[in-house]
Amino acid sequence: MGTPAVDELGDVLRVLGEWQHDGGPVQLHPGDVGWFWRFGAERTATATRTWSRAGDVLAVGLLDGADLVRLAFAPDALRDEELARRVVEDVSAPERGVLPEGAVSVEVPVGALVQDLLSTHGWESGEPWTLLRRDLGVPVPDPGARVEVIGPERAHEWAAVVRASFDGSTFTEERWHAMASGVPYAGARCLVVRDERGEAVAAVAVWSAGDGRPGLIEPMGVHRAHRGHGHGRAITMAAARALQELGSSSVVVCTPSANVGAVATYRSAGLERLPERRDLHRAAA
Repeated sequence: MGTPAVDELGDVLRVLGEWQHDGGPVQLHPGDVGWFWRFGAERTATATRTWSRAGDVLAVGLLDGADLVRLAFAPDALRDEELARRVVEDVSAPERGVLPEGAVSVEVPVGALVQDLLSTHGWESGEPWTLLRRDLGVPVPDPGARVEVIGPERAHEWAAVVRASFDGSTFTEERWHAMASGVPYAGARCLVVRDERGEAVAAVAVWSAGDGRPGLIEPMGVHRAHRGHGHGRAITMAAARALQELGSSSVVVCTPSANVGAVATYRSAGLERLPERRDLHRAAA
């Protein structure tokens, strides 16, 4: 297991992008790392873990907060027993520096052997997540709303909508600029939907993993004062169209299953539900 330097993150993200394909499981995406980049390059590198063999990266983890690691695997390594045992040992032992003692969680792609092994090591099913996908091989209808691509001069507006969309959000204009300076943002766009008065009422960031690969929505939010008017559906449709322009084969998104409003919004925008995924959770001793 290793932690890349800042100047090595580009190579890690390139490999992570190559693992994304429509026939495989939804897993940690370069856009997830891109969204984390709002905290800066150094912190992003510190939060990244890699597992390699003979010089080839086979698994990548992102410490998304103090008590959660999110994992992705090379397609041909999902059921690799040697790799799976190494990953399980590293995430289960606090002294390895992945997860601390106490209550922690691991996000594992559906079908990965790590999920089976963690279950036999006392980890239990945790929070359920709904995964959704829309094929971009066919035209996406016009969202029927005023959509704007946000650049540096309007970053404050995008940040304000994000703060007003998520309880407890501390997102700022400065964090937008940090995010936009990251390697993954070369294949990303930030969008807003404006209402009839020109006010930004919904926001989304979309992330490409390269031509012909699934693109990611992370995050998507509607200002709490402007909900119930179809803005979520419109911004999701706009996100799909933006990813189509970027060459993505599909759009994927993950949301807590408990967030029934978000699930309904994504489905109204033409995304189809995939099999649910559950985190693996270890309770405090």
